[in-house]
Amino acid sequence: MATLEDPTTELDDFSTLTQRYQRELLAHCYRMSGSVHEAEDLVQETFLRAWRASANFEGRSSVRTWLYRIATNVCLTNLENRPRRPLPAGLGTPDAMAGDALEIDHEVTWLEPVPDAAVQVAERDTIRLAFVAALQHLPARQRAVLILRDVLRWSAAEVAEALDTSTAAVNSALQRAHAQLAERGLTADTVEPDLTAAQQQLLERYVDAFWRKDVDSIVGMLTAEATWDMPPFTSWYRGRANIGWLIGNECPGGARDMPMVATTANGQPAYGLYMRTPQGDFTAFQLQVLDLDGDQVRHVTAFFDLSLFDTFGLPARLPADYTVHGTS
Repeated sequence: MATLEDPTTELDDFSTLTQRYQRELLAHCYRMSGSVHEAEDLVQETFLRAWRASANFEGRSSVRTWLYRIATNVCLTNLENRPRRPLPAGLGTPDAMAGDALEIDHEVTWLEPVPDAAVQVAERDTIRLAFVAALQHLPARQRAVLILRDVLRWSAAEVAEALDTSTAAVNSALQRAHAQLAERGLTADTVEPDLTAAQQQLLERYVDAFWRKDVDSIVGMLTAEATWDMPPFTSWYRGRANIGWLIGNECPGGARDMPMVATTANGQPAYGLYMRTPQGDFTAFQLQVLDLDGDQVRHVTAFFDLSLFDTFGLPARLPADYTVHGTS
């Protein structure tokens, strides 16, 4: 059987090789691209290039390092002349007042969430939505340097070899990348640990409040400076009252119209929210990804890309007799 200690043998069984590294390479390509769908294609291209080059593998590094080098360069080629993938707050516009006209921009290539089940997320902080969104502000090569140095813990010399550049250039790119992230108050080590019992109870109340469309209860679970955004709508909203007005007046569902089905995205709690149809059943409406601060919610991104329901393994519809657990 192939082992990590025997790279030549490891390359002989390419099927096992792809299974072993699929999820962590998908996480790597997702950090680089900001798209789970692009990342899947980039991983396949990585394995294709590796298979073609396997006869020339000299064993000067581990197979894992070799695959990451290929994947990084596949990503850099893919990112050439492509726009970054922001969230609405990353467009540089100020927060909006609820009640202003909602504007959709389908020309923007939006950041996508990634299912936890698809990626290896041993380090949850490096896959969380805010961190991946911050990475998208960096030029592609700076992004690659930061990921290889700070996430994968490669040495500057290893990164320089992978990117065909100098150690000095790597150190300079890393310094500039850190400075840009610092300007936005984002680092790779500000994520919450596993959910506490209080946070689990918070999430249960959150789901129940949407089912009952109890806006006061929803607002009461938010931090004072909570933010809310909804790609492809370009506006984003700050503050409890603002978000409460948005949910109460812009969200079309009423009581018992909006069940949620739990999932996880980017190492964070997430929910597929459904909307009751005139026929009485429920159809996919938005995918919410929550960022918690203690036992409150500090940020929600509600994605209106309905293809994400299939990506996350969520049903497109729920039956008319569906009820939220614990309610009647």
